[in-house]
Amino acid sequence: ENGLVTIKLFDFLGREITTLINEEKEKGVYEIEFDASKYGLSSGIYFYQMKSRDYTSIKKMVYLK
Repeated sequence: ENGLVTIKLFDFLGREITTLINEEKEKGVYEIEFDASKYGLSSGIYFYQMKSRDYTSIKKMVYLK
Protein backbone atom coordinates (compact mmCIF):
# COMPACT_ATOMS: atom_id res chain seq x y z
CA GLU A 1 0.00 0.00 0.00
CA ASN A 2 1.58 3.28 -1.12
CA GLY A 3 1.33 6.51 0.82
CA LEU A 4 2.92 9.92 1.25
CA VAL A 5 5.81 9.84 3.73
CA THR A 6 7.45 12.96 5.16
CA ILE A 7 10.48 13.19 7.41
CA LYS A 8 11.31 16.63 8.79
CA LEU A 9 14.18 17.83 10.96
CA PHE A 10 13.62 20.40 13.74
CA ASP A 11 15.93 22.25 16.10
CA PHE A 12 15.58 22.17 19.90
CA LEU A 13 13.11 25.09 19.81
CA GLY A 14 10.86 23.32 17.31
CA ARG A 15 11.86 25.37 14.26
CA GLU A 16 11.85 23.34 11.06
CA ILE A 17 15.32 23.01 9.55
CA THR A 18 14.52 20.95 6.47
CA THR A 19 12.32 18.28 4.94
CA LEU A 20 14.44 15.20 4.32
CA ILE A 21 11.76 13.09 2.61
CA ASN A 22 8.45 14.10 1.04
CA GLU A 23 7.42 11.40 -1.40
CA GLU A 24 5.21 8.42 -2.08
CA LYS A 25 6.63 5.20 -0.63
CA GLU A 26 5.53 1.59 -0.63
CA LYS A 27 5.00 -0.07 2.73
CA GLY A 28 8.34 -1.34 4.03
CA VAL A 29 11.52 -0.57 5.92
CA TYR A 30 13.80 2.23 4.73
CA GLU A 31 16.99 3.95 5.82
CA ILE A 32 18.06 7.49 5.03
CA GLU A 33 21.31 9.34 5.49
CA PHE A 34 21.80 13.07 5.50
CA ASP A 35 24.87 15.27 5.50
CA ALA A 36 24.50 17.50 8.57
CA SER A 37 27.19 19.86 7.24
CA LYS A 38 24.79 20.85 4.42
CA TYR A 39 22.54 22.46 7.01
CA GLY A 40 25.19 24.13 9.18
CA LEU A 41 24.12 22.23 12.27
CA SER A 42 25.90 22.82 15.56
CA SER A 43 26.33 20.08 18.12
CA GLY A 44 23.10 19.73 20.06
CA ILE A 45 19.69 18.14 20.36
CA TYR A 46 17.42 17.90 17.32
CA PHE A 47 14.12 16.21 16.59
CA TYR A 48 12.93 14.37 13.53
CA GLN A 49 9.31 13.74 12.66
CA MET A 50 8.09 10.95 10.42
CA LYS A 51 4.53 11.09 9.11
CA SER A 52 2.57 8.75 6.89
CA ARG A 53 -1.12 8.20 6.36
CA ASP A 54 -1.74 6.36 9.64
CA TYR A 55 1.43 7.04 11.61
CA THR A 56 3.23 9.99 13.20
CA SER A 57 6.38 9.74 15.30
CA ILE A 58 8.77 12.32 16.75
CA LYS A 59 12.18 11.19 17.98
CA LYS A 60 15.08 12.98 19.64
CA MET A 61 18.53 12.95 18.07
CA VAL A 62 21.84 14.13 19.54
CA TYR A 63 24.30 15.50 16.99
CA LEU A 64 27.97 15.74 17.95
CA LYS A 65 30.56 17.24 15.62
